[in-house]
Amino acid sequence: MLRPEERFELVYRAHVVDLVGYVARRVPFPPDAPDVVAEVFTITWRRIGEIPDGPSVRPWLFGVARKVMANHRRGGQRRDRLYERLRAELRVVHGTLPHDSPIDADVRAALTRLSDDDRELLRLTAWEQLEPSEIAIAMGVPAGTIRRRLHDARNQLRRELQVATPIDPLVAIRTRPIEPACDTSECLLAEDP
Repeated sequence: MLRPEERFELVYRAHVVDLVGYVARRVPFPPDAPDVVAEVFTITWRRIGEIPDGPSVRPWLFGVARKVMANHRRGGQRRDRLYERLRAELRVVHGTLPHDSPIDADVRAALTRLSDDDRELLRLTAWEQLEPSEIAIAMGVPAGTIRRRLHDARNQLRRELQVATPIDPLVAIRTRPIEPACDTSECLLAEDP
């Protein structure tokens, strides 16, 4: 008689390719297939004593996969409903969300030309209203380094905005009401008091 580990390994080796194909052809987003297959084999391991012998193993695995895919689909639907409900609540609380707002196209374009870290620093400061010491915790970097990087990121954003808008970006932004206020270059460029 095979030990559970040996039995699992035999089932896995014999059926993993078929199971990946079965799942990949049925999930709406094929990159989700490995997650579903991993869950099927997790269930297989937990239920190793209940697996049928012989040619019934493959259809048994497909049956488990069907249930896992149904759970995966229901979970996705729940996430989608929660996401939409949360977006609606955030709109009520905060007005327009940052990526839905009428942000100045020059500011958005300038932000995309910054490094990922510079963009994140400015967003954490302007959108999340974190202090440099809090950003240091979030990014795992000393606060002094954050202050210097934040200063450099603001200067780089100013330079990028000058390329797009040859006039002073702070003056240009102040003359146009844009909500929320932290979507403007004024908020993104504001130095710490």
